[in-house]
Amino acid sequence: MNRPRQALVCVIVVNYNSGQFLSTCVNALKKQTFTDFEAIIVDNGSTDRSIEWLGELPENFRVHMMEENAGFAKANNTAAAMTAADWIATLNADACPDQHWLEKLMKAAGRYPEVAMLGSTLVNAERADILDGTGDVLHASGIPWRSNNGAPISEIPKEGETFSPCAAAALYQKDWFDKMEGFDERFFCYMEDMDLAYRMRLQGQRCMQIPDSVALHMGSALSGGRYGAFSQFHGSRNRIWLYVKNTPLALMLLTFPFFLAGQAAMMSKAIVSGYGAPVIRGTWAAIMGLWPILKARRQTQKSATVGSWEIAKALTWSPFKLLKRSADIRPV
Repeated sequence: MNRPRQALVCVIVVNYNSGQFLSTCVNALKKQTFTDFEAIIVDNGSTDRSIEWLGELPENFRVHMMEENAGFAKANNTAAAMTAADWIATLNADACPDQHWLEKLMKAAGRYPEVAMLGSTLVNAERADILDGTGDVLHASGIPWRSNNGAPISEIPKEGETFSPCAAAALYQKDWFDKMEGFDERFFCYMEDMDLAYRMRLQGQRCMQIPDSVALHMGSALSGGRYGAFSQFHGSRNRIWLYVKNTPLALMLLTFPFFLAGQAAMMSKAIVSGYGAPVIRGTWAAIMGLWPILKARRQTQKSATVGSWEIAKALTWSPFKLLKRSADIRPV
């Protein structure tokens, strides 16, 4: 008996108590104009009825149940290990892709066969005239951000290179995803996509931002909001780990004072704004967890094929872009 042909792309959707958001996401996947894909929905031990509400799924969709909430990073890695597809597409459960979303990404992959990461345009799901993000940017001070978050949709940048895709709707070459051993599961969630992109960049890889590959995104809708304790704790912890683990030594010597100043400024803002407690806890957790991150750093830097200069060119140095959280798209 012939086995069915392996799909070209595996779309991974991680679910944790996503409610009707998951159904909306999956229904949008069913309508994709690019059809050579399989979808793996990883349920992270949900206690709601989100999986039940999906009903009967097409044969190219399957559900994998985790025993507990293992985090976004581990759930994606688990699904990636289950597929032999050439490409991995990550899609948040609170994202709703346009019907041409995957088609546009795959056409771009054909235009840039040497590129291992591609990102989508994210539009605010509650306000279609507002952007949720146009790729992830990393400042030389170690501060990352989702570019153009909250900007008018008229500010969608042209196609070009950015530091990292946002894994809420992204595409990765499977060979490179596997070579990097996927997302770092210690991050649990938040900035694991930036960490993966940084490690790929240390291997000479790049990321292209594709403006006409579009998905609606609620943005932290399932984790208590951008300023909620969960988001602030993991964001504060992982931001420190991202810098310590990946920054080449020469670049770290140059930027470390700015890194410290940036961390102090962000903590001060959090305290003044009333969400200082989770930021302080996240910072302390980062410090207490530095030993395994330093061990990982040794391996990351040892295997790097590019030096500080190449990474420095990929970072954003402008203080004005940092203050505005604007995009930094480099022409092709």
